Amino acid sequence: MTHGVLPSENRALAHAAGADSTVGRHVTVIALAWTGVQLWAASPLPLAAGVFVLGDAGLRSLHLAFALLLTFLILPAWGRPGGYRLRPVDLALATVAALCAGYLQLFYARISAHPGDPGTLDLAVALTGLLLLLEASRRLLGLPMVLLALAMLVYLFLGPHAPELIAHKGASVAKAMEHLWLGTEGVFGVALGVSAGFIFLFVFFGALLESAGGGSYFVRSALALVGHLRGGPAKAAVGVSAASGLFSGSSITNVVTTGPLTIPLIKRIGYPPEKAAAIEVVSSVNGQVMPPVMGAAAFLMVEYVGIPYLDVLKHALISALVAYLGLLYIVHLEAVKAGLRGLPRLQPRRWQRSVLRFVAGFAGVAAVLLGVSAFGALGRMLLPSAAAWLTALALALAYVLLLRLGARQPLPDEAPDAPLTRMPAAGPTLKSGLHFLLPVGVLAWNLVIARLSPTAAVFWAIVFLVFIVLTQRPLHAWFRGEREALALAFARGLQDLVDGAVSGARGMLVVSIATATAGIVFGTVTLTGIGLVMTELVEVLSGGNVILMLVLVALICLVLGLGLPTTANYIVVSSLMAPVIVTVGAQNGLAVPLIAAHLFVFYFGLLADVLPPGGLASYAAASIAGANPFRTGYIAFRYSMRMALLPLMFVLNPKLLMIGVEGVAHTLLIIASAALAGFVFIAFNQAWLLVRTTRWERLALLGAALILFHPGLLLDPILPPFRALEGAAAQAAIAEAPRDAHLRVVVEGRRLEGEVVERVVLLPLGEPRAAAVSRLAASGIDAVVDEAGIALRAVAFGSPAAKLGVEAGFRLQAVEVAADRIAPEWMFLPALGLIGWVLRRQRRRRDAAAGAQG
Repeated sequence: MTHGVLPSENRALAHAAGADSTVGRHVTVIALAWTGVQLWAASPLPLAAGVFVLGDAGLRSLHLAFALLLTFLILPAWGRPGGYRLRPVDLALATVAALCAGYLQLFYARISAHPGDPGTLDLAVALTGLLLLLEASRRLLGLPMVLLALAMLVYLFLGPHAPELIAHKGASVAKAMEHLWLGTEGVFGVALGVSAGFIFLFVFFGALLESAGGGSYFVRSALALVGHLRGGPAKAAVGVSAASGLFSGSSITNVVTTGPLTIPLIKRIGYPPEKAAAIEVVSSVNGQVMPPVMGAAAFLMVEYVGIPYLDVLKHALISALVAYLGLLYIVHLEAVKAGLRGLPRLQPRRWQRSVLRFVAGFAGVAAVLLGVSAFGALGRMLLPSAAAWLTALALALAYVLLLRLGARQPLPDEAPDAPLTRMPAAGPTLKSGLHFLLPVGVLAWNLVIARLSPTAAVFWAIVFLVFIVLTQRPLHAWFRGEREALALAFARGLQDLVDGAVSGARGMLVVSIATATAGIVFGTVTLTGIGLVMTELVEVLSGGNVILMLVLVALICLVLGLGLPTTANYIVVSSLMAPVIVTVGAQNGLAVPLIAAHLFVFYFGLLADVLPPGGLASYAAASIAGANPFRTGYIAFRYSMRMALLPLMFVLNPKLLMIGVEGVAHTLLIIASAALAGFVFIAFNQAWLLVRTTRWERLALLGAALILFHPGLLLDPILPPFRALEGAAAQAAIAEAPRDAHLRVVVEGRRLEGEVVERVVLLPLGEPRAAAVSRLAASGIDAVVDEAGIALRAVAFGSPAAKLGVEAGFRLQAVEVAADRIAPEWMFLPALGLIGWVLRRQRRRRDAAAGAQG
């Protein structure tokens, strides 16, 4: 791929820009209609009015119909961006594809009334829709996704002729089409449901915030705060990409959104093009793991793992902090090694004053949000029926005050997206757009504090943001005394709203088509049972060695994720490889929490966005920077090595996922040790701490990092970490375990194939109960106590226990609890000793070099 060609994921925007005015108007109308349908379905109005109430299948059907319609209208079958005019064949394909996707909504009652007996028309629609979906995927995503889907379809139909290890009985065309298209197990499955129910709204929120000017504000604010530091623009790019990644749902989308602003700045202060592009790549990829939203994957994990949304965020917190703090440290080390400086200030300022102004500004914004929250809480106590209106009034008042403050700031000399050659003034820059923080704060509050569903949380945040988009320009003109420009300002606000809706719909094309196409893979897995085959294959190759098993799974995830967008990437690797980690680990004494397995495959799937030849994020950043994409991918992968180490560590040490951590002090200790481990590993990887490291210093840093991540590496071979309890003691341990504890249990039984297996699994226990069998019910286990112990009579389908490989007819043999030994965290002391040894040696060399130069 040449530097000037955009990756296939982003062709939609390029082609739309080159389309004729008629196509552009059609695209705008369709995008607005799609946004309207999504907002209507998310609002409380359908249930209140009893009009156009969409079920899950109906919403997924219309969601894909709009996506296919836009894809065929915007993208030609072949050709390069620019000068595209709609051809009759593309219009016909768009219409047919939309009708095939909408067929489930139009005739769902008739289809569901005759399960297992699809008619001729049903099969024709399903086959046509499947072929057109693959063609849309080829146009939008390129060949890798299509080839993977075709490979799965070939395997589905030719299963009896496959090699013995992966052979299955096959499926008829009728059975396959009913499973993949005429139901909610394949294309219209959970993945597309998450895209339609959650992700669209978050992408629309981000696009609307961008069209309102929030994106430019956040970039300039980040530069105003840290632009003067070593590698300041690069550090600002890290922060901006972290914020953008919360809502984009795609690392590639993140690159092309923030990259044109940040990459030129990074290059300007002295970073080579490949390193500038690599920093943006890693920033954007890391954005997919950053709470409180985590792109699209968090919502998929809620469905696949079966745990609350806040639990997903809690488990991902430490790894996200290590990822982003580590990247800031990498940027700093690169700047130090190259002797780079930041942007020049407008005027010199003492650092103490800068810190005080930053703290004061942060405290002011926090006070506004806290005041709004307190006002809403007080309203709920005094006037419960009017609490929502009081909260809305408080938000509106805060918005007007912050906008008035911003209107008093001097206008910048350059356009919002113009290249920056010097640091923006911190005070005016930060004050100019503080009102953009309010909708973000509302979203975070709804998700984390109010604990609304993701759909409800983002819907009300969008309502507030729409109000801001429509009113900010007229109010800004009013506060500046530009009364004659009010009509023009309101018209520009309407245009911002339209632009946000169209941009959000276009941005959703990749996610919608990718999740639908990935549904072919997921449907094939559920219909053929290939997931069990993958488990057996990895188990045979690893020979029961859990470390080798994890390495094999990581390599397979890297291969499976090549060329796939983030969301489709996670669906594929989680459906194929997450059960492998849990099952093989359980059979070899490694109890892996289900969330750990899903985060493991998600992280390694994300790394496929970095590595050429399929690293789309690296291609996108390289095209912006004018850099070599393979060199960019290599550097970005080196910067991402901590993300390759982290999953291995949190599978072996679930405390890094906040599992088994008790109390504030223990939590802070785990967070601090993990952050330090990340810094130390980066120093090892970059071969630089205070000065360049020697070979022995690098080995010492690597050892210290591993111990800080997993102190059991030293202690477990000496003192076993667990002791087994059986009989009454095991029952008491289950009943007395803390709330929401994950307890290690040993289960044994005979599988349907006749094989006797023993597994160690980490069962989530939920709320405290008086009896052990009642406690096990939280995991989906129907158990009974008999003279031999605890028998598992039934395991609920899709329950946590079922996903961990526990089957009906097994027996609970023992419960493993922490052994009486010293706390593993004492092993941090030798690690700190190794770090101190390296620091002492490096300080001496640095001082000697400084003395020689003096």
